[in-house]
Amino acid sequence: RMAPRNVVEEPVPAQGSVPQEVEDSEPEFKRPPQRIVWRNVVLMSSLHLASLYALTLIPRSHPLTWLWTMFYYIFSALGITAGAHRLWAHKSYKARAPLRFLLALMNSAALQNDILDWSRDHRVHHKYSETDADPHNAKRGFFFAHVGWLLVKKHPDVMEKGKGLDFSDLYADKIIMFQRRFYRPLILLMCFVVPTVVPWYFWGESLWNAYFLSALLRYCLLLNATWSVNSFAHLWGRKPYDKRINPAENISVVLSAVGEGFHNFHHTFPSDYATSEYGWHLNITTVFINCMYYLGQAYDMKKTPDRVVQMRKQRTGDGSS
Repeated sequence: RMAPRNVVEEPVPAQGSVPQEVEDSEPEFKRPPQRIVWRNVVLMSSLHLASLYALTLIPRSHPLTWLWTMFYYIFSALGITAGAHRLWAHKSYKARAPLRFLLALMNSAALQNDILDWSRDHRVHHKYSETDADPHNAKRGFFFAHVGWLLVKKHPDVMEKGKGLDFSDLYADKIIMFQRRFYRPLILLMCFVVPTVVPWYFWGESLWNAYFLSALLRYCLLLNATWSVNSFAHLWGRKPYDKRINPAENISVVLSAVGEGFHNFHHTFPSDYATSEYGWHLNITTVFINCMYYLGQAYDMKKTPDRVVQMRKQRTGDGSS
């Protein structure tokens, strides 16, 4: 049987939820000089160099280590997609405390800022998409949207216009605040210790191989998969739901980001828990949320009616399917 879901019409977000994109009506002005965050430049450069070295270790590692790395990739990715994104940033479904705590651990394994910071930035991104108030404005080019936005100080508009949004629900969530309080030990444990120790303890993989493959390489690949939603899926792909916006349907991003590449649909219907017209199809995150529903941990999943989707495609889509 299909999981029952809250049916929502064409989304009109309430206060504190994620509204759809709005056009920036302010006049163009010269952007202030970018202040480079050298710590992030060094960390990201080191991580990518270490990941290139990790590729040379694959032939000398245990096959179970590869499987474990793939599993932990999905495990940590769900902390972003099912957790920070669909649950906390968009409130597209509700979760009971055990699932919320599990998602907080998964999110810590992803090491992409704590849930509060991630969700806050994402709401600002949707409200002011493709303007200077968008933390990773794709109109500033592929590199900026992909990783460059993390290597420089945020544009003043991100902070200023973000103050006008309601984040009270995030601050009121005790699990979010618990993760924020203990974020450093949690990321040390979940992002680096657990993925390294499991292969070493259970099948005798060397700590060296386990650390570089299951911790560093896995982390680097996940970062780039998440960033690809901001870059690839905001620059290239079909636009069957709204041809007037940058976000597009990008299958390569769907596969790498466990279901998050149906981006034209998502920015058109941001409150839909599946982020896709096709439900679970190629969407590991939606499958995970549905499984949590059957286990009694997820509920009140919001789904846009098919008639609303089809009407929107006819009205604003590019004609693709």
